[in-house]
Amino acid sequence: MKRRMFLTGALLGAASVPALAGIGATGSARAAAPAPSVTLKGSSLLDSQALFFVSYDGLVNNNAFQKNGLLTYNGHQYAAWYTADRNAVVGRRAVGASTWQTVKAGHTLRYNDSHNVISMGISRTDGRLHLNMDSHSDGFTYVKSVAGLMDDPAGLSWTAARFGAPQSTLDGLTLTSQFTYPQFVATPEGGLQLSYRAGISGNGRNALAEYDRSTWTNLGEWSSSTGTYTSEHGSSTARNMYLHGIDYDRNGRLHALFTWREQSGSVMCSGGGITNHDTGYVYSDDRGRTWRNNAGAVVGVTGGSDKVAVTDSGLVVDALNPDHSLMNQESLTTDSAGRPHGIISYVPGRYGQCTTNYVADRTANGRAFLVRKSASGSWQKTEIPVPLGSSQRTKLILDKYDNAYAVFPFGRIAGASSASGHTDWRILYDGAGLNAFGEVVIDETRVAQDGVLSFMYQEKSSGTTPSALRVVDFALPA
Repeated sequence: MKRRMFLTGALLGAASVPALAGIGATGSARAAAPAPSVTLKGSSLLDSQALFFVSYDGLVNNNAFQKNGLLTYNGHQYAAWYTADRNAVVGRRAVGASTWQTVKAGHTLRYNDSHNVISMGISRTDGRLHLNMDSHSDGFTYVKSVAGLMDDPAGLSWTAARFGAPQSTLDGLTLTSQFTYPQFVATPEGGLQLSYRAGISGNGRNALAEYDRSTWTNLGEWSSSTGTYTSEHGSSTARNMYLHGIDYDRNGRLHALFTWREQSGSVMCSGGGITNHDTGYVYSDDRGRTWRNNAGAVVGVTGGSDKVAVTDSGLVVDALNPDHSLMNQESLTTDSAGRPHGIISYVPGRYGQCTTNYVADRTANGRAFLVRKSASGSWQKTEIPVPLGSSQRTKLILDKYDNAYAVFPFGRIAGASSASGHTDWRILYDGAGLNAFGEVVIDETRVAQDGVLSFMYQEKSSGTTPSALRVVDFALPA
């Protein structure tokens, strides 16, 4: 096994020294950037009776890993969900409007499995909306709109006739019989990529497909499930890479933040824990064809024999063994300089060195952490002093001043300023009145377009009783 290299600089509570914001390059005074803040603008009702069932501690309409379950484009916002009768629907509204138009996508959810989310993507080159849904280590359903639908929302009616028939392939392209976690990623050129996992939890590979002006191409797998990982308790020879996020920055670099999940429970101190370990990072400057570690060395080629593997050096930016119930698939974003920022969460060592029930232990003692790459190239980590009170995931966005906002389960929002090095975290909104079940789905695209933090949440219910699904909007500093 190759020796794994742990990168330096990942220090709990590390902070950079704030710049002298009041002095410009010429020595003249200029206004300091505003502190993070949120101002409630209002909320809108998507569905008074949305499908509700709890599976894997989550909801199929509000799993935080469903990249682009809510998105904004060309002055309109789009949402996708399942209704009480299990129909997949897509809604749209003019940004800020209180009412949504809805259309059925021609598919009904097969199983009560919260993994089977709906992901949306837009190919700007031809103005189409794409949907991928209803998959957990099996087949998927794919639907796309007619060309130009996203370019002329005022002139083109929102009807089922604007969408093609549901497919089990990408326009004839077959990917894998074990497909999970569809995430559409918009390329800088206006194309679209589809990130997905081939295989199963504990034994799977990340892969990419690409859409370019009406044609899908399978680029192939880029992470490996093989190799030996050894902890102080035992060894595992199979795993999968779980993405905290995959996205392009404004300079065209593709970033991926991740954790590994081992197949063998022998690597844990207790069978009640979870085998996730370490936070890793890779990037690509050629649209996901070649992957490099934090130092810039090539560690994988998509579709090739050399894939990103647990045994590769230079991947780990925050080391953690499998005994702390580290969550998978939390959050990744990039700042105005193109540097990656992510949120991870686990049970810190001050609460013990062995979690025995990952749901109960995370709920009682879990904490979220901001991990970010600094201007010097080192990685820094800061604990967000907000108890999770949940086993679930937290999402991250940055405003135009690079202030950070963590959206916790139940719709709670905390913020930290860029000037402080993102260390002055405080609660900005306590979620009171939302009655949110848990995880929320962030509109990753809207913040940059009009400075609004928008997220979709579902109200608490019990059993399989449907409940209201809503979108709430907060103005960020102008």
